[in-house]
Amino acid sequence: MENLALIGLSRQIALHRELEVVANNIANLNTTGYKSDGSVFHEFLMPVARHGAFQGTDQRLSFVHDRATWHNFSTGATRQTGNPLDLSIDGDAFLVVQTPRGERYTRNGALQINATGELVTATGDRVLGDGGPIQFQPTDSNISINPDGTITVREAGNAASDSARGRLRLVRFERMSNLLKDGASSFRAPDGITPQPADTSIRIVQGTIEQSNVRPVVEMARMIELTRTYTQISSLLQQASEHRRGAIDKLAEVPA
Repeated sequence: MENLALIGLSRQIALHRELEVVANNIANLNTTGYKSDGSVFHEFLMPVARHGAFQGTDQRLSFVHDRATWHNFSTGATRQTGNPLDLSIDGDAFLVVQTPRGERYTRNGALQINATGELVTATGDRVLGDGGPIQFQPTDSNISINPDGTITVREAGNAASDSARGRLRLVRFERMSNLLKDGASSFRAPDGITPQPADTSIRIVQGTIEQSNVRPVVEMARMIELTRTYTQISSLLQQASEHRRGAIDKLAEVPA
């Protein structure tokens, strides 16, 4: 296969991967706490085609290498819900949730209470406080989540004072870029990365949720651009194939 076809194919593979990333961003446009992804590519110089190894102007044989994806941890827009179990985090911190796979970290604050009275996420994972899962009583009312993460309620028969149900465990990471996605809006820390307690400046805002940080106009424009580029490369490769076929037909002609 000619170098043009190989280089074009490497670019199409990279475009296909980037298109998958963009499509996933668009699919999670309305996912609470979702963080968009981006693609990272770099030039790969074929080892047997080193710079300067060719005569003339054709001195580089470069391919496109799909290196990785990166997570955009910018804060999404905040939406008022009025639900006392909804919360958003003002600052660079995460809620800690317990899953069957271990601890995970999320900014999805659309919470609820399960059948056993535990505070859980929309997917049923238990939200952890400083002392473990947060447990409510069937008679609890007037749930209040303070800016520091402390959860208080009014117990039945005690309308004069609040009772504490725990304090949300909030953590931060020195380098959030090390986190790995584990679901639509949750992350896991790789081996060797330990979360740190969140700064005291972090605040919880009750009755709100952080929306996805996906920018729909930007992502749709990018999808159109990727699709057009993929089509252009396909046309270029098709033309090169036709030229090669024509050249072979000419060379195969036997003079009469």
